[in-house]
Amino acid sequence: MATDPFLEEDFRVLTPEAFDFVLTNELKRAVRSQNFVTLVLMEPAVKGEAATEETMREEPVRQVARLVSRDVRETDLLSHTGRGRLSVVLLDADLENSIRVIDRLMGRLDHYEFARPLTFEVGAACCPTHGVDAASLRRVAESRPIRTHDDRSNAQ
Repeated sequence: MATDPFLEEDFRVLTPEAFDFVLTNELKRAVRSQNFVTLVLMEPAVKGEAATEETMREEPVRQVARLVSRDVRETDLLSHTGRGRLSVVLLDADLENSIRVIDRLMGRLDHYEFARPLTFEVGAACCPTHGVDAASLRRVAESRPIRTHDDRSNAQ
């Protein structure tokens, strides 16, 4: 078990409960101070039918989380939100600037050689543009993927 109950393993990924708590507070702060906050959802999965359900969901999220955690600011939030999804909150970032960050992350992921071929979509939603609560932002980010990744370099 991690020494800090908010963190999982050896990198800075919040538990789903801690993430929801901090996200709600950050959204309130953003509305009060008229700042932007962007929620980014990434849902990686192993390509192919030979992978088990656990492998298809957990392993890719952990790999992608480790890579993403290196490229976002210390103040940005990361969480494995279950169902094979990684959530990232970019604080004080409007959608235009967030897309630049997402493009940088995608560049890293496109050039990384994963143990198994991965495929995933990345969706994003911005507060206050797309909503001011976590549920609204999640719905918008899920419904409008802005980038995709299909790891053909490791195809067997």
